[in-house]
Amino acid sequence: MKITILYGTETGNAEMLAEDIQSEIEGDHEVEISNLEDFAPADFDADCFYLLVCSTYGDGDLPASAQPFADAMAAEKPDLAAIHFAIFGLGDSEYDETFNHGPKKLAELMIAHGAHQVGERVAHDASGSDMAEDLAFPWAETVIAEVSEKLGEAA
Repeated sequence: MKITILYGTETGNAEMLAEDIQSEIEGDHEVEISNLEDFAPADFDADCFYLLVCSTYGDGDLPASAQPFADAMAAEKPDLAAIHFAIFGLGDSEYDETFNHGPKKLAELMIAHGAHQVGERVAHDASGSDMAEDLAFPWAETVIAEVSEKLGEAA
């Protein structure tokens, strides 16, 4: 399956996790990775499944590298009806009122333009005991299997 991992990061944690996910799944799939700041809405490909990895910054905002993408989405208003994505969030529950709001905003942005979310948005808590990859690897495997079944492709 053709998969693109898109990440939005402020301090590099989402980028490192995206690279770890890529290493984990690239033996079975054709995987590319891109920072959201380098990805234009016109770059979406209906033949590709998108794994989004995004952190939260400030008061529940998108991280700096995801902001140009969000701005481009607002300006270009692409039709993403043929796009399937899943999203993994990074955050810290110490900031209870804004915990994982960046990934939530990104998912809402994708859905508002017609994209189809596969699976639930998973939120890693930096204040918790789990390592991000301990949640992200099974999440990636599950959503890839789900989209494979949904789209009738071999996982």
